[in-house]
Amino acid sequence: MTRQRVGDDHFNLTHEFLAYMLGVRRAGVTHAALSLHVQGLIDYRRGAITLLDPSGLRKASCACYVRGNLIYQRTMGPARSARRRAIVQ
Repeated sequence: MTRQRVGDDHFNLTHEFLAYMLGVRRAGVTHAALSLHVQGLIDYRRGAITLLDPSGLRKASCACYVRGNLIYQRTMGPARSARRRAIVQ
């Protein structure tokens, strides 16, 4: 979802801040990030995350991804990438 908002596969986001946003322990974020890294979906180093396989990451996510996007669109409007596509068309 962050990729959609920033329009890039690389962004700065610490495990600590991500844990705060999700309301979970930092250790849980680290465990999940390691699992995604081992699967070749992401790379992360000192607060920087790079999505290596965005479509694979989407497939590995739960239904929360779709639900979260719907909630975001209802409250904030379409994501930046969707607005950009609409302007170009």
